[in-house]
Amino acid sequence: MQSMEKSSKTDFGVVDLNYVKQGYAYVMWGASLFWIPFVSAVLGSLLLRRIFVGWTSKMDPLDMSIVWILTCFILGTAIHFFRLSKQIYMVDLSCYKPPQAWRIPFHHFIEHAILSGKFTEKSIEFQKRILERAAVSEQVAVPPHLHYLPPILTTDSARHEGELVMFECVEDLLKKTGIHASQIGILVVNCSVFNPIPSLSSMIVRRFGMRDDIKTFNLGGMGCSANLIAVDLAKDCLLASNKGAYAIVLSMENITQNWYFGNYEPMLVSNILFRMGCGAVLLTNRRAERHRAKYRLMHVVRTHKAGSGDMAYHAAFQEEDPTGTVGVCLSKHIMEIAAEALKTNMRDLGPLVLPYHVQALYLFSNFLSKILKTSGTKSWINRQYVPDFRRPFQHICIHSGGKAVIRAVEKGLNLSAAISEPSKMVLHRFGNTSSSSTWYQFQYLESKGRMKKGNKIWQICLGSGFKCNSGVWIVNRDIAPSGDNAWSDSIIDYPLQIPDFCPI
Repeated sequence: MQSMEKSSKTDFGVVDLNYVKQGYAYVMWGASLFWIPFVSAVLGSLLLRRIFVGWTSKMDPLDMSIVWILTCFILGTAIHFFRLSKQIYMVDLSCYKPPQAWRIPFHHFIEHAILSGKFTEKSIEFQKRILERAAVSEQVAVPPHLHYLPPILTTDSARHEGELVMFECVEDLLKKTGIHASQIGILVVNCSVFNPIPSLSSMIVRRFGMRDDIKTFNLGGMGCSANLIAVDLAKDCLLASNKGAYAIVLSMENITQNWYFGNYEPMLVSNILFRMGCGAVLLTNRRAERHRAKYRLMHVVRTHKAGSGDMAYHAAFQEEDPTGTVGVCLSKHIMEIAAEALKTNMRDLGPLVLPYHVQALYLFSNFLSKILKTSGTKSWINRQYVPDFRRPFQHICIHSGGKAVIRAVEKGLNLSAAISEPSKMVLHRFGNTSSSSTWYQFQYLESKGRMKKGNKIWQICLGSGFKCNSGVWIVNRDIAPSGDNAWSDSIIDYPLQIPDFCPI
């Protein structure tokens, strides 16, 4: 725990020269939006003058003005509809709310750990100590088969857990949007640690009688950042479609067969944090949906650090402990690794979201600091300008992976308590629901009435690999609080002050 707190002070502001290159590329791209149409218009006018010189010589200036206005209107309309055809919208989303009967109070958790006979006294004390400091509530839930003594850990019980969360989420999503299952052309499901045959996506297709030509994908082993990988995949499929289509992206984790019954402490932490959850979103490229859609996707930026060395690759690693018991081992360096992944991701995200004047200021600061460093000058001016990534966004949704994860990002980005509030409240109310945690944060902000038209959302997802993925969304319309989501019976209790220590 001490190493986690120490690494949580990592400075996210350090970026390398690649940021300068990307910033230059995007500035030039932005400038091209002006000079390409301008040059095209000049060349086009010269060409038209030569072709139609005889015809135009007979027209008076008023007629010529009308012709040019109509031409510009037609071209502008064509460009507008071309841009609209490349937009991806999130029509709505749904998150799973476990029944109260499946919640696991602290004393219940400790009692089952003792009665299972699988844990030593030292391991039970370790789990108790982590649970007291984990910032999760007694409302979090685990699958029904883990409530039995002894727990039922069969493939059938794991499949039953998957059916419970997936089917309810998809059914609720279709009901909210009024879309029939036969209209879904693309289905992407991600779940890291449970990948049965037939696949989870096949289970959904069978349950809802989806059409035969549906494109299905099942992503496994991708970790807690897989929801944006799935969104990116669905986006590419939608943009490749010649006509408007609908895509469902479903993100979940399966706990039944992945509860760790051993005594290796780095693997016991997952028993404390991971809980039941699932999120599903409906995406489309149909222009007709742009008025009722809740969000519009602007950017997805993906970073994968596995190639940088074994430390990143083994940050969260499924393996056997010394006794042969399978579990997910969380590295003591995971906060440091997450910090490096986020810095790299921010380097690529910056040119897409930061204003041009901020990018120009950073370029100048970087250039000046390198000159002074080369010359050996020591001065306060050597301190490089760090772009403020809070300014472009009204909301930042950080993966609710744990208290240490949220605090590390909060300190690194210098976020206020109000900005990091959704991440902390989701961790407290639902636990770490893996890749679906940021969808619960979207619903939290909706339930609080904070999603206003034009707001920008930065979705930060961190997961094994090690991966850091960013999604940038813009709120498409004012979203009124709904009484029909995962927060409907508890939103009135939030936000609340979460104690650093909760004795059991």
